[in-house]
Amino acid sequence: MVENNKNIILRIYVVAVVIFFMALAIVLKITNIQWVEGDSLRKLANKHSIQNFVIPANKGNIYSADGSLLATSIPNYNIRFDALAPNDKDFHKNIKPLSDSLAVLFNKPSNYFHSELTRARTSGNRFYLLAKDLSYTQYMKIKKFPLFKLGIYRGGIIVDQQVVRKHPIGEIASRTIGYERITPEGLPDGKGIEWAFRKYLNGKDGKVLKQKIAKGQWKPIRDVNEVEPQDGYDIISTLDVYIQDIAHHALMDQLLKFKAEHGCVVVMETKTGYIKAISNLGRIADNTYVETTNYAIQESHEPGSTYKLADMMALLDDKKVDTSTVYNTNGGLMMIEGRRVKDSHDGGYGIISLAKGFEKSSNTVMVQAVYNNYKNNPSQFVNHLNAYGLNKPLGLSIQGEGIPRVPQPTDKSWSPMSLPSMAFGYEVSITPLQTLTFYNSVANNGVMVKPQFVSEIKEWNKTIKKFDKIVMNPKICSNSTLLKLRAVLENVVKRGTAKDLYSKDFSFAGKTGTAQANYVTNGGADKHYISSFVGYFPAENPKYSCIVVVHKPDTSTNQYYGADVAGPVFTRIAQKIFTDSPTKNIVKNLELKNSNQEKNYSDYYTKAQEKKNVIPNLKGMSGMDAVALLGNLKVKVKVIGVGKVKKQSLNPGEAIKSDTIITLELS
Repeated sequence: MVENNKNIILRIYVVAVVIFFMALAIVLKITNIQWVEGDSLRKLANKHSIQNFVIPANKGNIYSADGSLLATSIPNYNIRFDALAPNDKDFHKNIKPLSDSLAVLFNKPSNYFHSELTRARTSGNRFYLLAKDLSYTQYMKIKKFPLFKLGIYRGGIIVDQQVVRKHPIGEIASRTIGYERITPEGLPDGKGIEWAFRKYLNGKDGKVLKQKIAKGQWKPIRDVNEVEPQDGYDIISTLDVYIQDIAHHALMDQLLKFKAEHGCVVVMETKTGYIKAISNLGRIADNTYVETTNYAIQESHEPGSTYKLADMMALLDDKKVDTSTVYNTNGGLMMIEGRRVKDSHDGGYGIISLAKGFEKSSNTVMVQAVYNNYKNNPSQFVNHLNAYGLNKPLGLSIQGEGIPRVPQPTDKSWSPMSLPSMAFGYEVSITPLQTLTFYNSVANNGVMVKPQFVSEIKEWNKTIKKFDKIVMNPKICSNSTLLKLRAVLENVVKRGTAKDLYSKDFSFAGKTGTAQANYVTNGGADKHYISSFVGYFPAENPKYSCIVVVHKPDTSTNQYYGADVAGPVFTRIAQKIFTDSPTKNIVKNLELKNSNQEKNYSDYYTKAQEKKNVIPNLKGMSGMDAVALLGNLKVKVKVIGVGKVKKQSLNPGEAIKSDTIITLELS
């Protein structure tokens, strides 16, 4: 019995010791947590329950040159309700007026909101979605509603703001206005002005501190943000909405008419290089064209005959030939370096001058002129093309510019046929905007300016940065060459390949182009045409230059040439800009005398010189003149009717007194 008691006591001691050490371990752990690991654990807890969330800054707006809004950020608001935040007194006091206010705003019965809000409170819903996609005006109203005006903690209102980018003018020029986005891989990406000028547009994001509540949802801790977002700057583009609209629809109509695959048009201000309009339309379905690719900037291809202007410039500047130099078109067909060169006109043009060959776009003439004069020194010709900037990109602010190609005699791919091919726009590659920039330099008296899409960056009315014209080449060729080039470009329209576009009432100059594409691939099975027209207007004092390029027009009607397909787009744009745009009224023939007017004034002047103290004879005088005359005599007048004085109440010659009143009857 005693032995058993000893064993029991021993066990009790053992248990007590174990309990003591367990208690000691707990105390030590608590102490360690409190004083050693406490900070890190609190930080870990806060990390999972309290976090800073980014508030995206409002992006700046993009405006056209004429002040129209092209792109803007519109805030959308989602409103949620923490149904457990208000106390019983506040909730029951405000639930009815809050429901009434919501009913008016959202055009739903008041009892619907009363029921929904009560159900949310009963079920303990701390993130009830009350409304989504609200405008700023709606958001400002709802913030002032009963209960919600008490704020996050007392009123339970939770606001989630999102920013949506809108384009008020729709899809027009959308590819150039561009966008900024995050790819599925999480990488930033974008196009156009939005992407190129994002560092100005985006502003600086703000921060808001939120606390995690039920079901993985987050609620702002306080009514104010930790860091307020700063709005981005506004971009003033060079685009003109009026010209853009004309260009877009003119191109669209022609693409539909010719069932073309895609096309582009660019209108540039001659002196500054500012792009006033740019449209890029590609077919995505029958009779449906949208802006998917910026063809004018990105698509580098063989241009065909529009490249012949570079031939003429080099030949004339080197004084190898003159515009009067004569060539034989050889029936429109010639062999050179074992390859055929053919004119589009069967039978050729006989024996014609270089100027005529350019106007008619004769391949045989231009190839002879270039090949005969540069075959022994092709570098001399190619160096001109390089000096014109045709071998390198323009360095645009908008990314994605296509790379031009000018074969160099040192290239491994250079062949005896390279030089003659280049003479009529093959083996070279260039984008539409690069071609336009070259032609614009001729229109701009030899000054090559860089194309620009943005003229200014602003913060409200304050200018942050201006983009003035950038001169890329102050003198692309001699003045004598320039005069000859301007003359032949005008004659292309008056009597050359574009003569069907000519109008005596409106002057412009330019060059047609019709290039064959994919003539080598698949044995020529994929061959199609690229129709183009590039030029400037008015011809005498150019204000705008313009290029139109249409790819793969339907050839079933045999109308696939530049003058037929691209030319009408050019002329429609040019004519509408100058015929439909507002003009200043000019008063002409200011010195021309009107006999009736002269007689009336003479009568008035004569009567005004009569005695100042008697009533004059006013019969036959215009009512307005009679009133003026009597007013000068300090006579009060009553007028009946309109027109000329038929009868007067006081006879001529009667004395004028201080209170004299005369009645005039007019008819």
